[in-house]
Amino acid sequence: MKTFLSRFAQDESGATAIEYGLIAALIGVAIVTGAGLVGTKLNTMLTDISAKLKI
Repeated sequence: MKTFLSRFAQDESGATAIEYGLIAALIGVAIVTGAGLVGTKLNTMLTDISAKLKI
């Protein structure tokens, strides 16, 4: 039983998977945030252009 607990404590394969998952989640949040900001600015720009074209 002691060897099983010793091997379990030294096993880091699950920690690596969790780290990759956290990195992927962080990248996803950055993409969603960036797309939201670009979308808002693009909407404002197109609204301004539309208003200027209505003579």
